[in-house]
Amino acid sequence: MSFAVNALICASYFSRRNKRRRRRYHVHPILVERLLEGEFCKLFWRLQEDEEKFFDYFKMSIRSFDELQARLQDNLKHCNMFRVPIQPIERLAVTLRYFVTGQTYEDLHFRFRIGAATIGNIIQEVSKNIWSLLHQECLSIPKTQEGCLQIAAGFETVANFPNCIGCIDGKHVRIICPEHSGSLYSNYKKFYSVVLLAMCDSDYRFTYINVGACGADSDSNIFRRSSLFTKLQNGEIILPPPKPLPHTTEPLAYMIIGDAAFGISNKVLRPYARSNLTHKKKIFNYRLSRARRYIESTFGIMSNKFKIFHRPMNTSLPNTTTIIKACCVLHNYIRERDGYRIQDTLTIVGFNDLRHNANSNIRSGDAIRDKFANYFVSPDGCIPWQNACIF
Repeated sequence: MSFAVNALICASYFSRRNKRRRRRYHVHPILVERLLEGEFCKLFWRLQEDEEKFFDYFKMSIRSFDELQARLQDNLKHCNMFRVPIQPIERLAVTLRYFVTGQTYEDLHFRFRIGAATIGNIIQEVSKNIWSLLHQECLSIPKTQEGCLQIAAGFETVANFPNCIGCIDGKHVRIICPEHSGSLYSNYKKFYSVVLLAMCDSDYRFTYINVGACGADSDSNIFRRSSLFTKLQNGEIILPPPKPLPHTTEPLAYMIIGDAAFGISNKVLRPYARSNLTHKKKIFNYRLSRARRYIESTFGIMSNKFKIFHRPMNTSLPNTTTIIKACCVLHNYIRERDGYRIQDTLTIVGFNDLRHNANSNIRSGDAIRDKFANYFVSPDGCIPWQNACIF
């Protein structure tokens, strides 16, 4: 009896094993046609004949694409003795279309005639290389006082806010619930997310990003655990010495501007709480919001350029973090070379604000904020239209 049972088990095992080994195709005929029917081979070379269409397709100019491809080429080369490898230029094109359209791997599989798993590997490889090669050049906090002074001069010119070295904000990026994560990534709006904490200058460029914090985490905790906060506290970021505001004599420190989600300190300015505001406080909140809109617009430009932020990301958490970081670097890369379209700054799609958490008030920060508020209502610091904007 036992012999018969064992024989049946062995027969069933080998039968299933043979079925698993049996493949209909080594490479599916649809994929074999990649070099003739794939979207890259049929469309890319025609796009290069039309600058406007090329920009609409990749969201960057031909010159910017060629420069990026040349810098990534050596790291994206592959050798294969059995089939023609996918060239670096096509790998970059697939990755950019993934960012720009927000399509799934399966959608791109049929368009480019490349396997869905291969597309996933390509996107991760290209994203890692974009970050490693470009982040020091395109996305970094100024390492000198001259760099900070240049940012401050920009905010003073375009936003009428002196002594500002950056605007900071955090946004929720939607994701599919990771396995075995429970409610760790569920935020207060009841969807799953990771947090992108970023700081920008007055030219809509990121100067700092922190990616990957859990959606359930509080905004203040994310900032306090960030390397930016650590470097500010330890003096690793060399800020310019305090400087008097225009037409005044008392020196004031250079500050970072944030919204109500951040606790006030001697490094970060936030608006007054919106209850029983005096005229002076309303003016300060208005002036601060005029400067803070640059980080909102920076998020808006990036999310409207890269539609990947318009839907939940369904990749693993490490891969999601890599993709977000690559998009931020590409945003700066394109911004410096091709500018931006004004309509991209008008709306923010794909991001959600962090929850307000106002438990941290530091007296030195309150005193600095009051000095800025007094300046903005004084004859030296007021702007002609500010009173009309708060009523």
